[in-house]
Amino acid sequence: MKLSIVIVSYNVKCFLEQCLKSVEKAVANLDAEIFVVDNNSSDGSQLMIKEKFPAVQFIENKDNVGFAKANNQAIKIATGDFVLLLNPDTLVEEDTFHKCVHFLENHPDAGALGVKMINGNGEFLPESKRGLPLPNVAFYKIFGLAKLFPKSEKFGSYHLSYLDKEQINSVEVLSGAFMMIKKEVLDKIGLLDESFFMYGEDIDLSYRIMQAGYKNYYFPEARIIHYKGESTKKGSLNYVFVFYKAMQLFVKKHFVTKNAFMNILINFAIWFRAGLAALKRIAIKLLLPVLDIIVIYAGVLGLSKYWEYAVLSYRNSAFPPVYQKYIIPLYTLIWIVCIFLCKGYRKPFKLSNINKGILIGTALILFVYALLPETYRFSRAVLIFGSGWTMIALNFMRFIFAKMSKKDFSFKNRSLEKTVVVGHSLEAEKIVFLNKLLNPKTVYADIIVLKEDDKSSVSKEIHVLDIFDNIDKIIENQKINTLIFCYKDVPATVIIATMEKYHALHIDFKIASFDNLSLIGSNSIVAP
Repeated sequence: MKLSIVIVSYNVKCFLEQCLKSVEKAVANLDAEIFVVDNNSSDGSQLMIKEKFPAVQFIENKDNVGFAKANNQAIKIATGDFVLLLNPDTLVEEDTFHKCVHFLENHPDAGALGVKMINGNGEFLPESKRGLPLPNVAFYKIFGLAKLFPKSEKFGSYHLSYLDKEQINSVEVLSGAFMMIKKEVLDKIGLLDESFFMYGEDIDLSYRIMQAGYKNYYFPEARIIHYKGESTKKGSLNYVFVFYKAMQLFVKKHFVTKNAFMNILINFAIWFRAGLAALKRIAIKLLLPVLDIIVIYAGVLGLSKYWEYAVLSYRNSAFPPVYQKYIIPLYTLIWIVCIFLCKGYRKPFKLSNINKGILIGTALILFVYALLPETYRFSRAVLIFGSGWTMIALNFMRFIFAKMSKKDFSFKNRSLEKTVVVGHSLEAEKIVFLNKLLNPKTVYADIIVLKEDDKSSVSKEIHVLDIFDNIDKIIENQKINTLIFCYKDVPATVIIATMEKYHALHIDFKIASFDNLSLIGSNSIVAP
């Protein structure tokens, strides 16, 4: 057996199915075996594997035993000369395995290799090549020196940003998302350390490979899509805890010294970084609501001051102190809570959810206002104008933020979007039908046909283009918003090349499979 592929899965059924389809294409004409180890998923992954991939050697755990232990279960019975650790939220090119095996066979000094990874937006993932997370390396990253001096060998050593991402290089750390290892090396250094439940085991394994006298290679001639973090959301505080706990374990295992003060200093550095990471996540979640509170309160307070000057002063009247001290903050809080309950702070932010929250909040305030005694009805006009200010100000803020971050603030008019489906006419027609079920407001610009097809099955309202090479002109000239690839028809090499080339245009790339009724995009799934 030439290659043993090991995939550990946990509640990522749609990603796993797409991954296995790409793996089946990539093992063509290669003596290979495929293992899937499921860590007690609850999303139907087990049944899907048994029904659709009977050739896969399936290990079904009754508990979530962690990434390292699950991989070891398969590696122990693997018979390949090479072992590949592969994440389930990946898609590989058709020639990926052949290229990697050939490289390892022709480099006796190589112990393992990793490939060039892009995310679901087509952006290069810097963790494709990394240095060891030593205290000084972490320091440069924590305090921003790595970003300020990415080409410096000293400061850019965390993601080895000074190395050309298009060139083969020997690196220190490979990603466990795709890590191909010589079986003879594993026999020599041992399997994954099961002390690491999740995260850090790839760093530990990479380091032990180097200690044994082998090299880890970054091999960009093979590419994969890695959607990232589907089993553990990387924006969560749980991720921060698990990740930095793994870093502490790695340092304790390999770099602990007899100097007690140095050990305390190293551990302090790790948890200081973890604390900063946690605070950053909390601050990011609270930043927008806090800005909204400030803008709403300042605007309504300003309106109340103006109303006092322009209207109430002519009546020798004024708002009582309680109005500006308690009532206006209460209005603000009600609007914020209603926006939150209407999912106005859920990414990607949608104007419809925000405006719905404002309208519901205004209606709630007016309802309570009508029930109050006359002496407590301070000003209906300020309330109405305040709700108008809130809607205008928050919509304007989102417009400004959208210019700065199209990823999080995407609230285009669906009727103006242009969606292109790439595939053979019959399959593309199915995907159009599926996407209309999932996204009824989608408007299609074109279907791009890979080669001459029988176009009789394509709906008359859909324009068909015969030459796939025109995809470049279409993307550049028609300002496409969404590009859907029919994975049954389009090679992964074409998908990845297109995503990589046009990632800067912020196109929403999706890969469609009619078999499982899903559209997989950047770290997301759209399914019935």
